Amino acid sequence: MANRLKTWLMGVGAAALATAAMAQDVPTPVVAAAIDTASHGEAAGAVLVRDAAGRGRLVSAAGLAGLQVMDLTGALQGAVPAGEAGGLDLRYGFPLDGRAETLLVSTDRTNNALRFFAMRDDRPVEVGARAVPLGFAVEAVCLIRNAADGGFYAVAVGDGGEIEQLLLYATAEGRVDARSSRRINLPSKIKYCVADDATGDLYVSQQAVGVWRFNGDPEADAAPTLVDATGLGRISEESGSLALYDGGAGARYLIATDASSGRLFFYDHGAGDAFLGAVGLTGRDGAAVKEPGALQIAGAGLTPDLPSGVLTATDEDAAAGPGYKLISIAALTGALGRPAGAPRDPGAVVAPRFPAVVPVVETIPVSSPGDAADDPAVWADPHNPANSLVIGTDKKAGLNLYDMQGRLLQHLPVGKMNNVDLREGFMLGGRPVVLVTASDRTNKAVAVYRLDVEARRLVDVADGLQPTGQGDPYGQCMYRSARSGKTYVFINDSNGEKRQWELVDAGNGKVRAVRVRDFAFSSQVEGCVADDATGRLYVAEEDVGLWSLSAEPDGGANMTMIARIADNPALKDDLEGVGLYDLGDGRGYLIVSSQGNDSYAVFRREGDQAYLGSFIIAADGARGIDGVSETDGLDVTSRNLGPGFEHGALVVQDGRNVLPAENQNFKYVPWTAIAGALGLEVRR
Repeated sequence: MANRLKTWLMGVGAAALATAAMAQDVPTPVVAAAIDTASHGEAAGAVLVRDAAGRGRLVSAAGLAGLQVMDLTGALQGAVPAGEAGGLDLRYGFPLDGRAETLLVSTDRTNNALRFFAMRDDRPVEVGARAVPLGFAVEAVCLIRNAADGGFYAVAVGDGGEIEQLLLYATAEGRVDARSSRRINLPSKIKYCVADDATGDLYVSQQAVGVWRFNGDPEADAAPTLVDATGLGRISEESGSLALYDGGAGARYLIATDASSGRLFFYDHGAGDAFLGAVGLTGRDGAAVKEPGALQIAGAGLTPDLPSGVLTATDEDAAAGPGYKLISIAALTGALGRPAGAPRDPGAVVAPRFPAVVPVVETIPVSSPGDAADDPAVWADPHNPANSLVIGTDKKAGLNLYDMQGRLLQHLPVGKMNNVDLREGFMLGGRPVVLVTASDRTNKAVAVYRLDVEARRLVDVADGLQPTGQGDPYGQCMYRSARSGKTYVFINDSNGEKRQWELVDAGNGKVRAVRVRDFAFSSQVEGCVADDATGRLYVAEEDVGLWSLSAEPDGGANMTMIARIADNPALKDDLEGVGLYDLGDGRGYLIVSSQGNDSYAVFRREGDQAYLGSFIIAADGARGIDGVSETDGLDVTSRNLGPGFEHGALVVQDGRNVLPAENQNFKYVPWTAIAGALGLEVRR
């Protein structure tokens, strides 16, 4: 954090800091409230809620008085208990028990917990399964609907600099519950937060420092950007509340309170949050709002006087007592000579870019921290599908063997195993075995194992060290030729050079690798899969695209481009894991990990190998399994893997294992879910 602050200050430069300091003395336009309302108790914050007829109701967090409902004149319509209600936010369209609810979240400051309410008949009705404890002194809460997968999250901020992001989900009983998804910490008090569903931006106001912007997707890098700094930028002493307004292109604004001067600072949310100007506030009586508290924006026309929506500002110091000022957005933007645009319907839902599926099983985390888990291989037990197995690499520590419940059956501490694959039917000592190979970066070798399916163990069967002669053996996949019956392994160096070895019975119960072909790509490759039936090898060149070439040792180096990243906006480098779903008769699908946008692209196996669509893997709050991001390796099979996976499964590495944050692991997704999301077939 200190390094980012230093970088930001260096970028600002002395001249810009001088300009910022002078900005404190520039005349500030003043805008009067269109409506003043009194509070019937404490005024901690308020949101404007629209009903089905488009009428507005003000729901106020009133401390120990709970949540209060007022009309736009401030007349009290009712109240409900909510503990000591403090921070407050809302989102429309939360799916609950077959209904799309208007969901409110409130902080309970006595118990430092979150409570959930649905607006029904203009009244908040508590729908939380429980008061969700936070474990820190909570200051405020905001909601975000993740544009990537449509999931709802609450973000609670605290007195000790805590930023806790929680996934919200509906329980089987039709209540709202939450699970911690990630925790970010800043070194001092955070007073407010606000989030933009469309862009995924999350803003927090660190009182003594300034305004920070984060990526609101819990699967994304949490690296912050400093928007404005206290004392060094435009904020004079303390950073206050935040609000966002979306009026379309050229009219998207971040609004931040300069708490000490009582001004609202406007930033261009559509252009990197560049500073636009400041506005002062008064009540209808002309009295200045000296220190605006919590801000909220309802971006929709409520009355003829509020055509572009309204900013609700908490005024705890008004002469008539605590209350709220409702200020026209059009008046605020007009005072700065900026357009109000066409306000976005707050009930509108940002459609996810790709359909989503959810994992139903996850493995226990690998033992190594950081970027460690990498590539899986799936073995389907033909006699008892429920006993099927998954082998996964821990590229810092070795190989792991998991069952179909994600439990660890075996860990082999054999060094930096990067990628892994397997083939059945390899004849070793006169009997067929399941042969497993891995790229061994520690010994720069081909690692060779037999999968003992009875004991459910991996057994080393390499005939001594099988060196690759490569500087960094990296990506890897296996091939069994339908033409010759021989079994091969491909391993590439991280520089793009790829080699093919034939695996042979060494005559002593061991396996030897015999080099049979070399070829190369122009840049780094890793993920690959071989189609045993058609004799084709598919290789992902990470920054370029997906290639096809012969998998036979005499196949040469002629390559065909299946999908170029530059030609398909659904693909974003790096392309990583590659897998094949077999429908039989030469038909099926190729699955490719598009790591740069956390998605999975599907191509037809046969014919012109057309792109069929992409999907993402989202979190399942009820199961407590997070979504998947930054996938390296994957494997897919159409064979029966037992209950829930009768038509096969996709197994993927998860680059960020959150909900809560742990070491990386692997996730299992039923193929039926993927087929349903994209209209694909399943193997019968």
